[in-house]
Amino acid sequence: MSPHASTDREKPVIVWFRDDLRLADHPALHDAIDSGRPVIAVYVLDEETGGVRPLGGAARWWLHGALAALRAQLNDMGGTLLTFAGPAPETLDRLADISGAGALYCHYRYQKEARDQDSAVFDRLAGRRVEIVQRHGTLLRAPDAVRTKTGTPYRVFGAYWKAAVKLGPPPRPLAAPGRIRFWSSPTHWPKTMRPLDEDALLPRKPNWAGGLEADWTPGEAAGREILRDFVTHALAHYDTGRNEMAAEGSSRLSPYLRFGHVSPRQVWDAVSHIKGTDAEVFRGEIGWREFAWNTLYHAPDLPHRNLKPRFDIMRWRRDEGDVRAWQQGRTGIPIVDAGMRQLWETGWMHNRARMITASLLVKHLLIDWRVGEAWFWDTLVDADPANNAVNWQWVAGTGIEATPFFRVFSPLRQCERFDPDGDYMRRWVPELAKLTGKEIPAPWTLSQQSLRQAGVTLGKTYPEPIVDLDGGRQRALDALKATARTREDEAA
Repeated sequence: MSPHASTDREKPVIVWFRDDLRLADHPALHDAIDSGRPVIAVYVLDEETGGVRPLGGAARWWLHGALAALRAQLNDMGGTLLTFAGPAPETLDRLADISGAGALYCHYRYQKEARDQDSAVFDRLAGRRVEIVQRHGTLLRAPDAVRTKTGTPYRVFGAYWKAAVKLGPPPRPLAAPGRIRFWSSPTHWPKTMRPLDEDALLPRKPNWAGGLEADWTPGEAAGREILRDFVTHALAHYDTGRNEMAAEGSSRLSPYLRFGHVSPRQVWDAVSHIKGTDAEVFRGEIGWREFAWNTLYHAPDLPHRNLKPRFDIMRWRRDEGDVRAWQQGRTGIPIVDAGMRQLWETGWMHNRARMITASLLVKHLLIDWRVGEAWFWDTLVDADPANNAVNWQWVAGTGIEATPFFRVFSPLRQCERFDPDGDYMRRWVPELAKLTGKEIPAPWTLSQQSLRQAGVTLGKTYPEPIVDLDGGRQRALDALKATARTREDEAA
């Protein structure tokens, strides 16, 4: 028997934290505390078991702060957060052996790779007769809870959300625990337990996270503060404000939801008493997140394959120079460059800019959407397996309820509608700051005199456009027609 093993009555319980790094409205933690047994709080960074996709660079930076914030909360309550790296089945098995744990509490996960990882852990712990207790705590409703009358998953958001709303409001969120009885962990761990080097989550040489540090504070306290501030101020103008690119009209809750600093039930509860269009539109955004996870649950290869197979024969271009210019915000299309630079500096991008930048890559440049999805995965602090894939396929026209491929966003029209004074572009493309709101969307159309007066030299101080917008649009439409002809030829 392990020297730290406990009697049956005092056997501790493990609470396995994942994408739910909070104390309030944490059903698994709540039930573990209610068991009356000592609690072991643990996080395991396992990027091996089950084929789970490794976190991108920006998400790893966020995770560093998130773990520190949760540990500080637990320290204030007399405990700690254990963090390990390596295969979760072996790590948690060893932890159960060392502690004599009698149960493991965690939330359900809905991504196939994560479920496969969970199954491997549960199978390993079954040999020790460790009870597995799972709760729903990361979505308003489990993916299987909202289905059509024939029992199939919904493929259109409007119908899905209408059915979900008919089920009634979700349960009220649980309060944060007043106290937790913790297990006393050993001073020294066996060599078989590999502690997580949390500092290795941070970027080194170069440290590109300065903008992230200036813009974000990971953790539950910051998430709840942002939620309160949004409900108090921006929510009243959300329907229009969320699309004004230079304004602070969005909630900026996405990374806090992604890492579980706030739960969707907490967000829903915060706006549940508010009537009117703005609140309804915002609740619909919560619904879109639910729909994205519902879609990924039923189509697990969504981040890697076209949901519409007819696009499998699309002849995407391979142009590393165009991809690099897009990634660096050097396309010569100011609204696109503004979005991509905001992403690189802050780890986040305005939602309207996400659509514009994605459309330019997929349609005008005819680059495979998976190239863009991978870049967003690496650079977004809110990179979410479901939202990222669903949104990219939505823009590309290859997924559920997609914008048809032949509908190509006009960057210039988007400027007119959502950044009419050019303030967003000026903020992120400062070399064009002296151009007027009417001039800045398309500097290549200006006279040499106008450019000189603004201190702009195309090709030197700011790039020439890497694509003719009209020509790129036509190329995309031609590629779509070629795809249709290929399918017809194959059918014949």
